[in-house]
Amino acid sequence: MKKLTLGTVILVIFAILTACASSGSTPESNKGSNKQESAAAEETEAEVKEDFKKLGDEPLTLTFFSTSGTFPDVEFNTLIADPIKKKFPNVTIERITPAATTTNEEVLSTHVPDIIYSSSSSHQRIVRTGAYEDLRELIKRHKFDESRIKPILYDYIKEITKDKGGEIYAIPFNANQHVLYYNKDIFDKFGVPYPTEKQLTWDEVLDIAAKLTRTENGVNYIGLSVDNLSGLAKGLGLPYLERETGNAALDTPDWLRVFELNKRIFEIPGYVTPDNTWNWGRDQFMKDQVIGMRVTWLANMVGPLEELRQQGVEFNWDIAPAPNFSDQLGKTREAQIHSLSVNSQSKHKDEAFQVIAEILSDEGQTILARNGRIPAVINPELEKEYGLDIPVLQGKSVQNVFVGEPLQEHYIHPYELEITTRLTEAAEDLAIKGLDVNSAIRKATDAINKDVETLRTTLGDQ
Repeated sequence: MKKLTLGTVILVIFAILTACASSGSTPESNKGSNKQESAAAEETEAEVKEDFKKLGDEPLTLTFFSTSGTFPDVEFNTLIADPIKKKFPNVTIERITPAATTTNEEVLSTHVPDIIYSSSSSHQRIVRTGAYEDLRELIKRHKFDESRIKPILYDYIKEITKDKGGEIYAIPFNANQHVLYYNKDIFDKFGVPYPTEKQLTWDEVLDIAAKLTRTENGVNYIGLSVDNLSGLAKGLGLPYLERETGNAALDTPDWLRVFELNKRIFEIPGYVTPDNTWNWGRDQFMKDQVIGMRVTWLANMVGPLEELRQQGVEFNWDIAPAPNFSDQLGKTREAQIHSLSVNSQSKHKDEAFQVIAEILSDEGQTILARNGRIPAVINPELEKEYGLDIPVLQGKSVQNVFVGEPLQEHYIHPYELEITTRLTEAAEDLAIKGLDVNSAIRKATDAINKDVETLRTTLGDQ
């Protein structure tokens, strides 16, 4: 017992001495480690300071070019140019605005915009020009936190080069989701109750559309605009072309549902006017104000509506959730990616990427949310700030934007943009040429496959 007690005492004394050593002076072996950690921290801080010095000292102009998507000057200034100027007073973001008939390829062959704004309707074409810088090294060098970006947006960006080298050509800027815009004056005119926060089925929307489609005092009122086949297909996330072969992907049960739905819309009495007008869009909703409901991209309308308001033109409209097929309720349409990229020929790659990183910061994304765009970063709190700073959204049911889960955008095949006119032709076949849905699908499939053969030869693909 005495030996055990003595051993115990020795252990206790040893423990006390060890504790004192830990809480007191640092052993020599740890001093070197701490010095290394301190030096590493100072080096990281110096790197960060040096990074921001590039933007913070000398006058710097970075050029900006928008390749696709609706991005009016009022949004460019509010979301990008003004916030960057406020953060970095010496930095000017100058927009390149070519003539309307100038192609992206022509602009990029004669200019070197430092920052490129793109959407899925231009990504593949810009890839072919070689204008996109692979951002992986810039992401690493500037310690950009990719985990903050919403997966459905960033995963789409990664899909672009999944079969190639895995390059990262763009950083998502915002999610462009779908909503149902409606003209309350037209609903009031014909005594029809407004849509609510409840997501409607297409059957329910068509019933409402039929009540709003009529001619009054020589004016043709149209109950519904849906961006036709391409818009409806986004509710099911449907590709236009097979990824492996590039051939038409229309001969499927889901595409059949889309064609049948579009045919039903065209068959609403009065939808196709006596002069064969059938393709209803933004101008008819926003300027002519003869469309009762329009299901489309959020960004397609918010900026232009604010510009219209600034011109003194206003009307009584609101937002409801985007409808979908009855077995797809809870989901909306594909979320289109608007993105920012660095030009591979830019002389200011680091600075351009820093601007992009600033726009993707919580502060930058808050500005974006408050001005009517859905942030690209994961931060549910920003949804509460949506639309607070843009006058045209005041009093609107903006939280309906977030009803339903958006789908990840389907893989955009490199040939897809070149064959989309075939879907417009197919819609016209359904609307005014009397084709049944199966015949319209076959005709579009044949036309697309011929186009693809031509594209393979023109672009030199196997």
